[in-house]
Amino acid sequence: MEPPVVPALPKYSDLSPHQFAFLEERFRTREDLILRSPHLLAALTRRCADLDDDLRALGRNIARRAVSWISRSFAARTSLHNVTLKLENLSLRTFPQGFRSKMLGEELPQLAKQLKQIEDIRHYIETVLRLEAQIGDLEDAVFCATSRHSGAMFAAKFSNSSIATDSEPNQEKLLQAMKFMNDIEEVLISIVKFQPQWCNLLKCVDTRVDKILGVLRPQVLAEHRALLVSLGWPPKLLTSTIESAQISGLPNPLVLMQGNKRECYSHSFVALCALQHLQKRREERQLNILGRKEYSMQLWAIDELVSPIASRMEYHFLKWADQPEFMFALVYKITRDFIAGVDDVLQPLIDKARLVSCSAKEAWVSAMIQILSGFLAKRIFSRLAERYKEKHSKSEVMTSWLHLIDLIVSFDKRMQSLVNLETCLFLVGSESFEGLSRGISVLMIFVDKPDWLKLWAKIELKDACKKLKAELKDERAWKIDNKTGPALHINTDIDQYLLSTREEHKAPFIAEFTLKIAWQLIERCQTMPATFPRLQFIRSAVVKFLWYFFEVLLLRFKRTEFSPDNSDDDALVRLCGLINAARFVESKLQEWSDDVDILEMRIAENDSNLHNKEESIDSSCFFGEEIANLSELETNWLMEIISFILREFENLSWEYVQNKEHFEQQQEQATLAPATMDLVVSSDFVEALDILRSQLHVLKTNLNPKDFLDLWRSVAEGLDHFISCTTLTNEFQFSESGVSQFETDMQALFFIFQPFCARPQAFFPCIKETLKLLQMNKEGIKHLQVVLFTGKNGIKCLHSCGISHLPFDQVDTFLRNRKFET
Repeated sequence: MEPPVVPALPKYSDLSPHQFAFLEERFRTREDLILRSPHLLAALTRRCADLDDDLRALGRNIARRAVSWISRSFAARTSLHNVTLKLENLSLRTFPQGFRSKMLGEELPQLAKQLKQIEDIRHYIETVLRLEAQIGDLEDAVFCATSRHSGAMFAAKFSNSSIATDSEPNQEKLLQAMKFMNDIEEVLISIVKFQPQWCNLLKCVDTRVDKILGVLRPQVLAEHRALLVSLGWPPKLLTSTIESAQISGLPNPLVLMQGNKRECYSHSFVALCALQHLQKRREERQLNILGRKEYSMQLWAIDELVSPIASRMEYHFLKWADQPEFMFALVYKITRDFIAGVDDVLQPLIDKARLVSCSAKEAWVSAMIQILSGFLAKRIFSRLAERYKEKHSKSEVMTSWLHLIDLIVSFDKRMQSLVNLETCLFLVGSESFEGLSRGISVLMIFVDKPDWLKLWAKIELKDACKKLKAELKDERAWKIDNKTGPALHINTDIDQYLLSTREEHKAPFIAEFTLKIAWQLIERCQTMPATFPRLQFIRSAVVKFLWYFFEVLLLRFKRTEFSPDNSDDDALVRLCGLINAARFVESKLQEWSDDVDILEMRIAENDSNLHNKEESIDSSCFFGEEIANLSELETNWLMEIISFILREFENLSWEYVQNKEHFEQQQEQATLAPATMDLVVSSDFVEALDILRSQLHVLKTNLNPKDFLDLWRSVAEGLDHFISCTTLTNEFQFSESGVSQFETDMQALFFIFQPFCARPQAFFPCIKETLKLLQMNKEGIKHLQVVLFTGKNGIKCLHSCGISHLPFDQVDTFLRNRKFET
């Protein structure tokens, strides 16, 4: 124990003449100093006490006289007001117009301003006197409530009923002191709202009230703790049942309270709640956040119940540092065993104390979680974070860290179920944590530890990538589970394009596996109380994991080679799987972005400008950048397939479209063949059609319906352009039989697209127009020369008659004169 500090004596030169005369008169010798000092000290102490009493009496007398003076001043003020009105009326009647206007225009506003100043001074004096009287009453009440020995305030010793009887005046004085403090706070809140310039008065009153609270709060807490000890709190912790996996109930002293014990504890609990409520109001006013409702699950009275339990549990926690599951089991056991008694006994007392939006169950569960969170942060996670910096122990730390997170997620769900015992029927199967209960989570330790949050996200990302790599080693992960079959039929039902499941998207198993891991990562941080830490975790772990999967898709595409020699269509199937995977992931990310919690994070992210995105990306979509990237990959890969199909068709049909003699030779044989002879497809066109039909069949079987719809339409458009540009621009001299052969070949081409639509020729406008012109001139013109003009406004197919030799600027005039269709 440190020796008491002895105040230094003043210097001789600093003493006033009066002080020097006082000391000289009473202490002439050294013996006088030894003998007279105790008596003089006692006399001075008594004199100071008498002077303090006289000062308090004088203050009360002044307050009474001030109130009396104020009451009299009201009558005088009324009389003066009436006299002023009469004088004004008299002046309006007697004084001339010029003097009256001068008085109204100049002197009257000055008089009103002076009266307003006098009124403000009077109001200030009234407020000061009122606060002085209230603070004096508060000091008297607190002095009476805390003057007796410890334990008398709430009668902690129940063996003597007279003690409980004697403590009733002290309880009344304490409640009276609470009332005085609330009245003072009401006055101060009114000053903050309407007279904010009185800041010095606010500081003075807050200083005096803080001194009073500094005396009152420790006394109330000490009495409350003494009561808990007398009740047998905390109960004994039976940890042996935890280690043996046997869960048994613990006796609850709160439920066992009877008679005077229950009454005295109730008084102490309500007083502590009232004191906390007062402190909260003072903090809100001082922080200037009046009007904002902030919910806090922490209650001082609940914390006093949990505090002695925490000291006992920490002893067992230290033994279980390598077996954290026992820590979670012990905390859950104690929380569960006492929660019913806490709710039944303490919730009515909270309601009696008029604490709005306070739940005994949530405060109890939150306090127990804070015990575990504090220990884990101090002894477990801090040690793991330090060990992670060592290269040789990273793997072990990752395993331990992930095991702890698994325990935390499971523990949070179990604790949440305790809070929602009454509404558990509505929460069966629900994995989300809504409303106020989101704050009940051990993950709160990451809110104030951004370095740990980054480390956690990094560990989760590494573990997720490791799982994905292990799954990718099996080539069956890219298998498309096509349960719909390869049937090619006309389906006009729009539902076939409303895709939701993996089977409907025809996506490989690896896509569903990736989304499952990503969603599990999102769910692991759902109970984190704050929005920004959850946002940072998802951006650092989930989004980076998704981009890693995108790189896997891109790498698999680069390893896919398109070759005409590849007869088994492996490249097409592989690319279909990639497109389906991208489409399925894109749809799920869009669905996740519509989730309420993710929308909340996106709004907070937009407000803070933490994540800068391109202007072209939708700012309302959380995964907008990822969705845009997947859409670009799908488009590029579809274009690769379309280009591959068109190039191969061009190679196989090049001789057909370049062979002019093919149609001219038939001109000589036309007279020998009957008019009704059925023509077959040209031999040099059959292979191209057969390969095209086979490729579309493979794509129909393996590609999702939405992308296949875009693909076959694009292929049809490309074929239409290719055949028109290559065949018609060569200025073929079509014979009558050549026209029939060309029509037969085109009908065979249309037939390949028949399973996908009812009228496939509608998707070949250039070929259709060419056939129309050929049929129009089949009987009237022996030879038909067809020319293809291209311009800014599209393609014009014209028959001969010299039009092909006209300049472009004369074509429209020529056609209008002859009424030809363009």
